[in-house]
Amino acid sequence: MAFYHDLKGYGPEKAAWIAQRLLELRADLELQIRVRRRSNSLIIGSWNIRAFDDGRPRMDESFHYIAEIIDNFDICAVQEVKSDLAPLRRLVKLLGPSWDFFVSDVTEGGPGNRERMAFLYNRNRVRFRNLIGELVLPQEALIEGRQIARSPFFASFQAGWFRFTLCSAHILYGGTGPRDHALRAAEIAAISDALIKRSNAEDEVYVLLGDMNIEAADDSIMQAMTDRRLHVPLFGPTNLGGTKHYDQIAFTKDHVKTRLLNKGCFDWRSAVYRPGDMDYYRPHANVMRDAPYKDFSRSYKTWATNEMSDHLPIWIELEVDYSDDYLRRFVP
Repeated sequence: MAFYHDLKGYGPEKAAWIAQRLLELRADLELQIRVRRRSNSLIIGSWNIRAFDDGRPRMDESFHYIAEIIDNFDICAVQEVKSDLAPLRRLVKLLGPSWDFFVSDVTEGGPGNRERMAFLYNRNRVRFRNLIGELVLPQEALIEGRQIARSPFFASFQAGWFRFTLCSAHILYGGTGPRDHALRAAEIAAISDALIKRSNAEDEVYVLLGDMNIEAADDSIMQAMTDRRLHVPLFGPTNLGGTKHYDQIAFTKDHVKTRLLNKGCFDWRSAVYRPGDMDYYRPHANVMRDAPYKDFSRSYKTWATNEMSDHLPIWIELEVDYSDDYLRRFVP
């Protein structure tokens, strides 16, 4: 359970404001995730948290809201973690002592955007299996002679009977022309091929998740995963405009070693940083990232994405208890 003891140090008015929104956020999470959850299952989340945390620091309350959401997952891949790890450590502290994390090195260069990727996981639900690394393509799989712009980050875990490896990716983003789409599709295809090869060789489930920068559910970028027989549940649009299917979770060995129980895309906007809260936040507009916003009414939505994100988190629930299947092997 996420920790709330920091509220005592904020003062009565600020603590009341945050606590009320946490209660509403918890009610939404209960309705959308917890109430439907089965026992002995695993919930894997993925969230591109916008520039976490680069430039203007997020407000205290944003850390509480982000922690509350992630606490409903057993393990979560986070993209767009920046160089300074202090905000990530603060987030994990708010999640409580049972949570731990791994983080990749910064990806240098223009396309890399000085980003890291992280896995946050609840040790009471998930066990790390001591394998972690970054995916490196062989020479014959290079894309136009180069590696993937932001190196995919993978780690192996176990939950109950279920052994799995997560691979977090943030696919190259660019324009909307055919060549831009082709490069994104090529990155996803190369990652998918590598994961399927490993999955077959090790007889283990591999889960590819993250910000794939997919424009539409039926475009060539999505097809790069589905053509390779990855199971790709549809989450709907994950940008705040409700038009792009950027974020995805796909996995191998569907119906053999992986049983999907549930899935979802969580929209936090009915509980926190709502349009009606704009006047409360107006005084904070003068400490914006680059310069004060003169027209906060027009800038409020963008301001809110810098507090939470411009992406919605997604999640899947998988079955992890296969003991009945194992026992049936011994029954004539």
